[in-house]
Amino acid sequence: MAEKKDLTKDEKIKKEIRRIRKALRDLDKNKLAVVEPLIQTAAFTAVSLAELEAIINENGFVVEYKNGENQFGTKQSDEVKTLIALQKNLAAAIKTLADIAPPTKEKKGRLKELMGE
Repeated sequence: MAEKKDLTKDEKIKKEIRRIRKALRDLDKNKLAVVEPLIQTAAFTAVSLAELEAIINENGFVVEYKNGENQFGTKQSDEVKTLIALQKNLAAAIKTLADIAPPTKEKKGRLKELMGE
């Protein structure tokens, strides 16, 4: 069985952009053009979150620090702070895209058509 090729970050971003565009395929072309930067930002953020999660899984959530000769302790890692900020940004982007997305069209089954529903 052939090994699965690891995608580069750019390839992952392009794949995520295609996935988001597919979800917005029924959106008016003008609106789609307006939200294109938001789509790209959301895709970049989603891919970056996955990378940060891998780093945090490897290194942990906290780091030790030394402040002076006798002050030691632990604090939240910079990766965790960045992860939290990116999660908030992605949630806002997804909400915005979901709000402008047209409602999904319900497919009627043959039986419902015959019943007149």
